Amino acid sequence: MMDLLKSFKTEINPTPEQITKINKTIGTCRYLYNFYLSYNLKRYEQGEKFMSGKSFSVWLNNEYLPTHLEYSWIKEVSSKATKHAVECGCTAFTRFFKHQSGFPKFKKKDISDVKMYFVKNNPKDCYCERHRINIPTLGWVRLKEKGYLPTTKDGWRIRSGAVSKKAGRYYVSVLVDVVDLQVKSKEDQTEGIGIDLGLKKFAVLSNGKIYKNINKTSRIKKLEKQLRRAQRCLSRKYENLKKMRKGESAQRANIQKQKLRVQKLHQRINQIRTDYINKTIAEMVKTKPSYITIEDLNVKGMMKNRHLSKAVASEKFYEFREKLMKKCHEEGIELRVVSRWYPSSRKCHSCGCIRKDLKLSDRIYRCSCGYIEDRDRNAALNLKDAVTYEIA
Repeated sequence: MMDLLKSFKTEINPTPEQITKINKTIGTCRYLYNFYLSYNLKRYEQGEKFMSGKSFSVWLNNEYLPTHLEYSWIKEVSSKATKHAVECGCTAFTRFFKHQSGFPKFKKKDISDVKMYFVKNNPKDCYCERHRINIPTLGWVRLKEKGYLPTTKDGWRIRSGAVSKKAGRYYVSVLVDVVDLQVKSKEDQTEGIGIDLGLKKFAVLSNGKIYKNINKTSRIKKLEKQLRRAQRCLSRKYENLKKMRKGESAQRANIQKQKLRVQKLHQRINQIRTDYINKTIAEMVKTKPSYITIEDLNVKGMMKNRHLSKAVASEKFYEFREKLMKKCHEEGIELRVVSRWYPSSRKCHSCGCIRKDLKLSDRIYRCSCGYIEDRDRNAALNLKDAVTYEIA
């Protein structure tokens, strides 16, 4: 038995009044986040000390807003959401000071991911039923996918959540207390497997299973072709707007429509890739291996190659690793991560000899000992038998 937190995300179907309130809250949160960044930059230029998120909220409510009545609309939205936006800015500055990330960037409308945060304040808040959820300041909101979110009647308790908007659609993500989780037994587990990730084939397993690259299918190529055409159309509309003087309002409305088409295509492609990753991981874990071994890929270095950067980004290696690690923890499977310097592709699985002259174009591994195997399968077998690794 063990207790932990688990997140769920699903699409909602808000009413027009709720949509107006969500858009207003998200816009206010974006404004306060940018205001907090610019205010601290101004203090730095004047030689003053950095102001934390908590101090900024106190200054904003007690000093700034009473003297600037034109910004009274900030008070019209949820205070929890606005305060959380400021705290996110403070966290971004803290990570920058600790050299964990770059300098915080300003949020842009319809581009940056800004969410409407909410928290459980009283027992009636965040009450979830099969087909709807009660969100503070919004009330009951209908769910498009019925039965996905855990209901309150079954003993699940929602701690907090957020409402987000993407490509004209609205989503709710909640953080739930998972109680009485049974730890899976290891009695019926099979032998471990090694996974070699690549670009030609998404994943090659040591047991012979091969997962194709979803980005090379006709389904993705057709959507990418539609996306290129939609982006060219959007670019032409922007160029025409610069030349036109009359009818700018109608042209801007057409630009917003075309921009939404581009966003929907981006989201559709992203959802297909994510769904493929989820199904691949589920199929791997379903065999109940005793352990899974993967390689610590240098994705940042691979992205520097301008010929391969697009293909590497579309494979979503980081998302695959994070979801695989989460699934392994739930199923009680040991996830082993081998160093990126481990010669899994150059090492012969039969005799252990390392071929230093192996090229990327050599898809068949041939060793002097007579061992012949597919390059990716040989790497997966070496990862499976690796003795030096870290447990994720």
